[in-house]
Amino acid sequence: MRKKRDLPEKICPVCNRPFKWRKKWEDDWENVKYCSKRCRRNKDKA
Repeated sequence: MRKKRDLPEKICPVCNRPFKWRKKWEDDWENVKYCSKRCRRNKDKA
């Protein structure tokens, strides 16, 4: 089991905040770009 501090992290291109790996993204982590549904909706404004 990984500790929270050891989880992979990315930067959201919309809000420029770091977000960490989540269990629900386990199978598709390489394709995850946005930290939330809100950022995904606002991707054109970035």
